[in-house]
Amino acid sequence: MERLTVVIILTFTLLFSQVTISQGQNLEERFDKVLNEQNFEDGPGFSVLIAKDGQVIYRKSFGYANLELDVKLKPEHIFRIGSITKQFTACAILKLEEEGKLSLQDDITKFIEDYPTHGHTITIEHLLTHVSGIKSVTSMKEATPETMKREFKTAEIIDFFKNEPMDFAPGEQYLYNNSAFIILGYIIEIITGLTYIEYLNEQFFEPLGMENTFYGSNTRIIKNRASGYQKRDGKLINAEYMSMTLPHGAGALISTVDDIKTWYYAVMNDKVISKENREKAHSSYKLNNGKPTGYGYGWSLGNVQEYKTVGHGGGINGYLTSSIFIPEKDIFVAVFSNCNCNPPGITALKLAAIAVGKPFDWKEKKVNKKELEEYIGVYESKDDGTRTLKMKNDSLMYVFPEGMEKRLIPFKKDKFFVDDWLTRFVFNRDKKGKIFSLTAYGTGYKPVTREKTDKPVEIKKDAELSEEQLEKYTGKYELMPDFILTISREGKRLFVQATGQSRGEIYASELHKFYSKDVNAQFIFNLNNNKKVIGLTLIQNGEHKAKKIE
Repeated sequence: MERLTVVIILTFTLLFSQVTISQGQNLEERFDKVLNEQNFEDGPGFSVLIAKDGQVIYRKSFGYANLELDVKLKPEHIFRIGSITKQFTACAILKLEEEGKLSLQDDITKFIEDYPTHGHTITIEHLLTHVSGIKSVTSMKEATPETMKREFKTAEIIDFFKNEPMDFAPGEQYLYNNSAFIILGYIIEIITGLTYIEYLNEQFFEPLGMENTFYGSNTRIIKNRASGYQKRDGKLINAEYMSMTLPHGAGALISTVDDIKTWYYAVMNDKVISKENREKAHSSYKLNNGKPTGYGYGWSLGNVQEYKTVGHGGGINGYLTSSIFIPEKDIFVAVFSNCNCNPPGITALKLAAIAVGKPFDWKEKKVNKKELEEYIGVYESKDDGTRTLKMKNDSLMYVFPEGMEKRLIPFKKDKFFVDDWLTRFVFNRDKKGKIFSLTAYGTGYKPVTREKTDKPVEIKKDAELSEEQLEKYTGKYELMPDFILTISREGKRLFVQATGQSRGEIYASELHKFYSKDVNAQFIFNLNNNKKVIGLTLIQNGEHKAKKIE
C-alpha cells in the first residue's frame, strides 16, 4: 500500500538493436552508473530488471537481502510489492466483468448489502479509480501500529473502516484509496467463492508460470524472501511488523522482478484481459467535472518527454517498488527496494530514459541576468494553479503559492530544468517573439501549460517569530503509525524531519503557519483552548493530521 511516480522518450526506431549489440557494454555501464550512485555497500538495496520486446537487457541486484546474515541481494529475491497488487485486483475485476459476473456500474451494495453509502451510489468503477470518497484505511487515526499487527478476516477489515464518514461525493475528487481495493478484493471472494489468492493463483499465476508470486503471509516459509528494513532516528532497523491480512487486494502480494515482467508482458499482449478492457484500464478516468485524474483501473498513467507510460509503484512496511511500461517502445523497468530509505521511483525513470535512448542529462547553459529577467512574471492555469517566476541572487526562481521555490536552470533558449526533477520547462513565444505561456513537461499524465498574466510579482516576506514562540512548536508529531515528523529549533530557525528522511528548514508565513522552500508543503500547528500546541496539519497532496506525541 502507498502512504503518500513515470515514463520516457526516444528518437530512434531501428537503432535499438544497434545500441544493444555494438554499444551493449556502454548501455550496461550507463545503467550501472545510475545504480552505483545509490551507495548500497553496507545496507539494503535494489533488484532491477529492464526488458525490451520481452527480452531482458539488464538484470542485477545491489545491496543486501539480509543484514543480520550478511546475504547479498540477487534478482531471484522476493519482495513485498505493495500497491502493484492493485493491478492484479483490477484485472481480476475486469475478467469477472468479461464473464458477465458483474458490471463496473454495479453499486457496491449489490455485493455488500449493509455497506453505508450515505445516500450515494458508489460503483465498482469508483473503487477502481480512487474516486469513491470512502475513507482510506491507511489515513484513519485508528490505524495504529497495534492495529496493523492484528489478524483480520476480510469482512472484518471492511467493518473496520466502513462506518467512517466519506471524504467527498463519488466522482468529485481523486484521492488515493486503499480501502477501495480491499473492498474490490472482497467482492472477488464473494462472487467466486474462492479466497482472493486462490482466484489469482487459478486465473493468473499458474497459467502465466508466475511461480514466485504469493500472498505475503508472515508465517509461511518462502524461499528467497528478502528481509525488509526501515530507518528510525537515522539508523537501520528491521521493518515494523504488519499483519498481511490487512492490505489484502490493495497491497498484500509478494513477487520478483522476473515475475512482474512476465505479468506486464502478459497484460500488454492481452493474455490476461481483453484488448478493450486493457485499453480502458490504461485510460484516464474523468471526474464529474470532466477533468482527467491520470489514473485508470488500477494503473497509474504518466509521460516523460512525451512518451506515455503505464505502471504502478508500491510502498509497504520495509519495501518500496516501482514498475513502468512504455508501450510505444515495448520497454519494461522494475526496481524493487527492501527499505523505505531507498525510494526507487526516480531511479526507475532514469533507467527507462537510458533504455529508450534519451537520458535526463541536461547541461546548464550560461545566461546573463538581463536575459533571465524576460521570464519574470505570474503564470496561471485554471485547473493547475499559479506559479510565480522571480529573480533571486541572479537566478530565475520557480515559486509555488505555498512558498516552495526552485532554481530554473537554462540548458537551451527558452528551455530550463530543475536539479533532481525529471521535468523540463519550455517558454512559448508568439510570432512577435513575446512570451505568452510556460509548459512543464514532467512525469505526470500530461504536460501543464500556464498562461503569462500581467499581474505584478509579489515578493513574499516571512514572518519573524521569537525563539520563545518557535520553541512551542518543537516536538514529535505522529502522521501515521511509525511515521513521525520531528520539529526542532536552532535559534530563530525551525526544522522538520520525517522518519527516514533528511532534515529541512521551514519558514513562518504567519503565526502558527509555516512552509517549505524545498518541497511543496505547508505546516499548520493546531492549538487547544489553552493555546497549547496539540498537533499539526500537513498540507501536501491533501490535508494530513498529526498528533503531538512528545
